[in-house]
Amino acid sequence: MTQTLRILTLSTLFPNAAAPNFGIFVERQTAELARRPETSVTVVNPLGIPFWPLDRLTQYQALGQLPEQETWRGLDVFRPRFRLVPKIGGASNPRRIVKAILPLAKALHDKAPFDLIDAEFFYPDGPAALQLAEALDIPFTIKARGADIHHWGSDPKCRVQILRAAEKASALLAVSGALKQDMVALGMDGRKISVHYTGLDQGSFAPLDRVAAKKELGVSGPLFITTGALIARKNQDLVIRALAQIPDATLLLAGAGEEEQNYRALADQLGLTDRVRFLGSVPHEQLPKLTAAADIAILVSKSEGLANAWVEALACGTPIIISEAGGARELVSSREAGRVVDQTPDAIVAAARAILSAPPAQDRVRLSVRNFSWQNNGDQLLTILRQAAGRD
Repeated sequence: MTQTLRILTLSTLFPNAAAPNFGIFVERQTAELARRPETSVTVVNPLGIPFWPLDRLTQYQALGQLPEQETWRGLDVFRPRFRLVPKIGGASNPRRIVKAILPLAKALHDKAPFDLIDAEFFYPDGPAALQLAEALDIPFTIKARGADIHHWGSDPKCRVQILRAAEKASALLAVSGALKQDMVALGMDGRKISVHYTGLDQGSFAPLDRVAAKKELGVSGPLFITTGALIARKNQDLVIRALAQIPDATLLLAGAGEEEQNYRALADQLGLTDRVRFLGSVPHEQLPKLTAAADIAILVSKSEGLANAWVEALACGTPIIISEAGGARELVSSREAGRVVDQTPDAIVAAARAILSAPPAQDRVRLSVRNFSWQNNGDQLLTILRQAAGRD
């Protein structure tokens, strides 16, 4: 009989009642791993809350009210608090996380020893996992997803912690081949890095009758969707500017974030108020229908690893227009899948017109992600973790 692999999943990216979409891809991956009879998974999701009076801000009050332990969609989740120093405290976050969660980790480990720690974001999770693993005397792995390498890796104080964690980890994972190359360029050992693509719910994200779906949304002309947080890195302003050059087109912005007021002002300035729909943070289960209704999904981020929204759009039979970021060309390998473009409104417009003039068949678009599934994702992850724990 196979011995149970006991895993401590450490992730600052994880959904909660206050932010049910935050890190939902980590939740789905973890749930797939946990459903295997040969695993036992405990999730530790550190929540950063600043000192008074910043802790009185709405978003932090909501986090402070969350239970410190709960069963979240079938997963055993602990949510210890650590002191966050907004804007300027990034380099000290791993140390603060370890201080907050080490007593919990030791207590859990004493009760039922873990075989390894699986960190789900490279920073601050990776350096924190290193310190926890040393304290518990077990191996650890780290997964890179994009901004954790591109943003935090550019900060010298954080980069030194990232590289030390990478050196000590038993295995490293990257969401795309392109991100793996970025990790190697940063100074990591490529031999330790496995490309671990995201999973996909092929049953939920699937083509629909697009004409009927658009009619239900009250849209008759071209429909575009951009899914993701409304932040500068995602470049939604370029999509809004492009919309001004495509008459009768409608844009759905599925996401919330600090740039929303700026984007609303831009849409108003360009006379697009009635053609740009701000949907806010859309529950993940509602995204398939919206995505399948769109003629094109446009996501021209400044940086990505391999965006889940890219994969989900293709599964819906919706071609994508994306920037040369992360694993873009690992997905857009045919004209049916879409276009990889420069980060300019004119480039977006040219690509959109080309796709609208000769729309690809939905089933042909979907073929480009036929190998993406949570089953495959879980199979590969389990193999990597077993090897890291010396169970191969």
